Amino acid sequence: MCSFPQAGGEPAAQSSRNSQFGTKEQPRAMSLAGVSCLVTGAGGFLGQRIVRLLLEEEEALAEIRLLDKAFSNEALGRFGTFQGKTAVKILEGDIRDVTFLHRACQGVSVVIHTASIIDTLGLIEKQLLWEVNVTGTQLLLEACVRCNVQHFIYTSTIEVTGPNCKGDPIFNGDEDTAYESISKSPYAQSKRLAEDSVLKADGQVLKDGGTLMTCALRSMYIFGEGCPFLQGHLDKCLLNKNVYLRFSRKEAFVNPVYVGNIAWAHVQAAKALQVPQKAKYIRGQFYYISDDTPHMSYADLNYELTRDLGFGIEPRLPMPLTMLYYFSLLLEIVSFLLRPFVRYIPSTNRHLVTLLNTPFTFSYRKAQKDFGYVPRYTWEEAKQCTAQWIASMVPQRREYLKSKAA
Repeated sequence: MCSFPQAGGEPAAQSSRNSQFGTKEQPRAMSLAGVSCLVTGAGGFLGQRIVRLLLEEEEALAEIRLLDKAFSNEALGRFGTFQGKTAVKILEGDIRDVTFLHRACQGVSVVIHTASIIDTLGLIEKQLLWEVNVTGTQLLLEACVRCNVQHFIYTSTIEVTGPNCKGDPIFNGDEDTAYESISKSPYAQSKRLAEDSVLKADGQVLKDGGTLMTCALRSMYIFGEGCPFLQGHLDKCLLNKNVYLRFSRKEAFVNPVYVGNIAWAHVQAAKALQVPQKAKYIRGQFYYISDDTPHMSYADLNYELTRDLGFGIEPRLPMPLTMLYYFSLLLEIVSFLLRPFVRYIPSTNRHLVTLLNTPFTFSYRKAQKDFGYVPRYTWEEAKQCTAQWIASMVPQRREYLKSKAA
């Protein structure tokens, strides 16, 4: 069993991290006691973890409203295990439904907006992607203004920054790092437009005369228990005789973030926004959220999490990187030519090849300085808990793949 620190607890390594970044330890007086909070996408991978941390808070919130299009029985069961002082309200509905959003936001003071469609392959029609990611966010912001919601935290993504189509790398970047970022990925474009809407909404006058305060957290690639991408890679590994596919160069270093830590960053940001002297620095800003996961490639992360389970990884890419890029271009051309007759979605594309093979790492220093974010879980804890989850998944994924092939 994985043992996590209790709410309000600190990893033992915190003081060394603070000295490493040259900052004074942040006071722990921040609280969400008595606050009413709405979490969108609450049934998803990240949303569930945010809800869990909110429910574990020592000083109970007044209410947590969980909004999603649908909740699995498994997710509802998890929420049920945390029955306590905080009231929990389940709201099933569409983020594009204005009436539903107004009902959801009534009486709420904090919104944590994680709901979005993640699509790096182009599996989702662009119109639907825009309606949910962009229009849905704008409608939610409008509902916040009408319902006097004071604080809005948006879950953005590193893809808003890049990598760009030239594959220009960033090493240990921060919020001030200059970067030419023009992405042709519909998903990245939709998240960029949504983030812009959120940050521009900061300072809007609420219906009762108050002020809306917003911020955005640009997350690295998120891993951890329940990660759908890890499950997809595991399936391909099992079909490849327990050897992970090599889809990124070993030297293409990135710094993924553990789901518990990005969830904790949302909670810390929500707490800091309750404190006027902190809120003035945070509002209207975006923050990169990473943790102390060692820098490695996306493919090597899969291997690192499961090497102790006996899994291997291919030593090199299936073909030289330049050839892989042009092979992806060829697949995109085939997809375009077939469009009038059939919808063919290639298994890769140029954007994905660039994304997976560009060194792209960022520091969380500004989040630490402005709102006291320090990773709640160490890399060792994150690795252990994720590995245990993957190990528990192996038998059922083997069975599923066997039945699918039959």
